[in-house]
This record gives sequence, structure tokens and C-alpha cells, in this order.
Amino acid sequence: MESTQRPRVLLLHGLWLRGATLIPLRSRLRAAGFEAQCFDYRSVFAPMREHLARLERRIREWPGEGPVHLLGHSMGGLLAIECARAHPELPIGRILCLGSPLTGSLGAAALAERGPLGRVLGRAVHLLRQGALPLPEGFEIGVIAGTLPLGLGHWFSRFDGAHDGTVSVAETRAPGLHAHLEVRTSHSGLILSRAVAVQAAQFMREGRLG
Repeated sequence: MESTQRPRVLLLHGLWLRGATLIPLRSRLRAAGFEAQCFDYRSVFAPMREHLARLERRIREWPGEGPVHLLGHSMGGLLAIECARAHPELPIGRILCLGSPLTGSLGAAALAERGPLGRVLGRAVHLLRQGALPLPEGFEIGVIAGTLPLGLGHWFSRFDGAHDGTVSVAETRAPGLHAHLEVRTSHSGLILSRAVAVQAAQFMREGRLG
């Protein structure tokens, strides 16, 4: 008998945000036929080992069969990739990153060097500066990058080329990517865009963007 279980997608928020910010995207994925849930974590105050331990447990204990696809916004995409690298035994399917600085964020590096102001990055500073290279093998990893230059990044960093106001398009590209797409939206707009939600659903189902 063929399974009627809907494809599972776990959404990971970015720096300074919480899981509730992904509710609009979660709703659109659910309407598209996915069993979508949000993963909440303390992006600034908790160490990476805590994020990974909680994420591993969440994936391992999710009832059902088949892969758990991961969709991460900004830092959430880096966390998703690091989880896949650390736990290749987990049933992780495709990984889609929205505006994630895979090669490291120059904006985060510049902010970190601004004394007390840099403390707002908290314990996330190392991951954001380092990025997620090299990408782990054996996973279909895609990126949707924004090109609408609206964001706080202008206050503490300069960008070369197209960017979303926080992360440059160049920072979202990395050797080994399965798919990459640019959309006209800002960094925050990536989680609110209907077009991004449509592309996310397509990538989770078919492994392609565009």
C-alpha cells in the first residue's frame, strides 16, 4: 500500500529571529502539500553544540518515514549544513538555504571587529564568519539568494556585486551546490516572498530551482 505521508520539511530561522518568523513560509509549504514545522533555537546565546544536539534530536524523533528536508534562512542554512556534516546517519533529504553566507559573511566579520557593537552576534560569530565550506558530500544543497539591497548591512559593511542588504550573492555560492537561484527580494524578504515559497516547494520535490 502506497504511503500517503506528506513530505517533511523542517524550517530553521536566522540570526536574532525566532521560529515564529517562519510561520508565513510554513503555511505556504503546508498549502503546497508538505508537513512543515519550525525549529526554534537561541541563535545568539547558545553554543553551536547545543543547536546541533537539539536539531539532531528533533530530526531523529520526528515520527514518520522518509527524509526530513531542511530549509534554513541565513544562519539557519549554515546550521542545517553543519548538522548534515556532523550526522550523516540522519534521514536528512534536500537542504535549501535562503540567503545563507556559505563562504562566510564579510558583514558579520566587519561587525565583529567593531568592539562592543560586535557582541550582538553572540556565539554565532564564528559560524557566520567561517561559513559552511567545504559542503558535505552526498547531499543536494540549493540556495536562493536575494538581490534587493535593503538591509542593515549598509551600516557596517561594503558589498561587491549584487546583495540583499545583508549577504552578497557571491557569499551564497560555493563549489558543490546542486542549484542556485537569484530573486529580487531583500534578506528578510526571502522568508516572506510567495515566489520563494514556490521555488522552495519545487526544490524539495524535484531538486531544482528556476
